[in-house]
Amino acid sequence: MCTAITYNTKDHYFGRNLDLEFSYKETVTITPRNYPFKFRKVNEINNHYAIIGMVYVADGYPLYYDAINEKGLGMAGLNFPDNANYKDEKDGMDNIAPFEFIPWILSQCANITEAKLLLKKINIANINFSAKLPASPLHWIISDKESSITVESVNNGLNIFDNPVGVLTNNPTFDIHIFNLNNYMNLSIEQPNNNFSKKLNLNAYSRGMGAMGLPGDLSSASRFVKATFTKMNSISGESESESISQFFHILNSVNQQRGCVHMGEDKYEITIYSSCCNMDKGIYYYTTYENSQITGIDMYKENLEGSELINYDLIKGQQILMQN
Repeated sequence: MCTAITYNTKDHYFGRNLDLEFSYKETVTITPRNYPFKFRKVNEINNHYAIIGMVYVADGYPLYYDAINEKGLGMAGLNFPDNANYKDEKDGMDNIAPFEFIPWILSQCANITEAKLLLKKINIANINFSAKLPASPLHWIISDKESSITVESVNNGLNIFDNPVGVLTNNPTFDIHIFNLNNYMNLSIEQPNNNFSKKLNLNAYSRGMGAMGLPGDLSSASRFVKATFTKMNSISGESESESISQFFHILNSVNQQRGCVHMGEDKYEITIYSSCCNMDKGIYYYTTYENSQITGIDMYKENLEGSELINYDLIKGQQILMQN
């Protein structure tokens, strides 16, 4: 499963954990302004905003996991099994395949307001990329520097939710995630008081007992609560180093370790990578399961007027600095 978050200090940041039991050959990919985006049911876009993100390139086409564009709009698709429901093609609508949704929005929109205008005309159509790559059941978080929305194509249609916490995980639907936060309104960063019973002499028996009752399991509902609480109470300096460090600490609070989520046979779900995008500077930072060193790629150090994808293989081997 997965967790996506936003975070603001002096700059604005967007990223996610990708939690799966297997990995494709993902690359950090820069899509320059003149790469021709071809869509199955709508017109090709030959000139657009430049995009940087995590991609699996299939037959020369970038299949995005998460990305930001040069205007600072970010988007990520997260697993949404059973709830995701893609529709038959509809006349008079922009019929967009699920794998086309991120490039359709990020190539054209500079902010949430513009994205909402496109969403009024979108039908997320049940179109596979290929027989070997069927449509994944997804829902999406879209964020600019000020706000976020969640987009879900479900049985009753396309639901667009304002996302006041800037967090998304997996099932259930987003409205239930937000409602579930009511169950944790008593959480506090402070040492706990005895609200259990005045008849019992209960005491905080240790330091560091803030957030008592915060979920710690790896279910998507619990990760939503934990990531939201951690993010909303997070304090960071404003430098780039402090900001991205804190961002990865927030994601690390809900990452998955090999052995804790068994997927059958000898398969275990892990946090394959974590990403953090500076939405103001166009820099994509990442770590991988085996490599906790933060690696960064700056889209503005490449030729954004080109027409070919620019791919960077992930550095997966652990990078250790020996001090003696």
